[in-house]
Amino acid sequence: MKVNDFLDFPVPEPKYKIPITKSAEEPHLERQRGGFGFLGGPGETQMEADRRMLAERIGKIKKELEQVRRTRGLHRDSRKRVPFPVVALVGYTNAGKSTLFNALTGASVHAQDQLFATLDPTMRGLRLPSGRNVILSDTVGFISELPTELIAAFRATLEEVAQADVILHVRDISHPDSAAQRADVLNVLDGMVRDGMLDAHWPDRTIEVLNKADLVGGVEAVPKRENAVAISAITGEGLPDLFEILDQYLTRSMKSVDVRLPITDGAALAWLYQHGEVVGRTDREDGMDVQVRLFSADLERFELLHPNRIIQQEG
Repeated sequence: MKVNDFLDFPVPEPKYKIPITKSAEEPHLERQRGGFGFLGGPGETQMEADRRMLAERIGKIKKELEQVRRTRGLHRDSRKRVPFPVVALVGYTNAGKSTLFNALTGASVHAQDQLFATLDPTMRGLRLPSGRNVILSDTVGFISELPTELIAAFRATLEEVAQADVILHVRDISHPDSAAQRADVLNVLDGMVRDGMLDAHWPDRTIEVLNKADLVGGVEAVPKRENAVAISAITGEGLPDLFEILDQYLTRSMKSVDVRLPITDGAALAWLYQHGEVVGRTDREDGMDVQVRLFSADLERFELLHPNRIIQQEG
């Protein structure tokens, strides 16, 4: 697959296949004269015009990707005020990320076959069947043979992945190059680790979502894989299994702590109910002991806001 396959704009082929010399058989590469009528000096060749147009277009995309990165930063700042875990969708263009996003949230996100179809990143709240609230975050789709000039800008749009509590790697299991596409995504994420943009333990919180099972005979026809679930975002088949494994991953990423609070510290108790999952509570004469599960970031925040309240912590 070439970059051109997914572009929603024409990319001049001469960027990649520029003839070295001009000949009578290539009159379109001759210089076009400037000025009016038959007067004026030599203009640019078609080859030079192609290079200029492509450079301008790449520059425009880089600016758009930078805007995506800035928007993501604003979203993250806003999300810090909302105590819900983040689930980030990553995957190849055309793997069905946006279709899955729509199926899970009921939203209407631009889903079509073109490069960076999700250039305006989207985040939506989602309540799982278990009752747990999460924020679902869609990201810009991966492509093969990404121009070198865009690699850094593209990686910057994936900063949300580094902040995610769970990563859903959406794959088109029906695609003949599905394995190669998977390798491309893993290589980019590993590159982010080398650049210090992502922690090395990201695979531990990643679920492979084997999408488009309806095109290969259904969910049962997809070979079982560890840490993977087969679905069809179009038909909805397999989505209950995705919800179940997502809940398991979220629970696994939380830490269980015992907190001892004085009877007068109602604010700390309310904070725990709002930001964590309270699984037990024992009231005493002078206070209460609370067993609660918290994500690491929320645990750190609680310790800063209410020091010396944790009496026991798992792990």
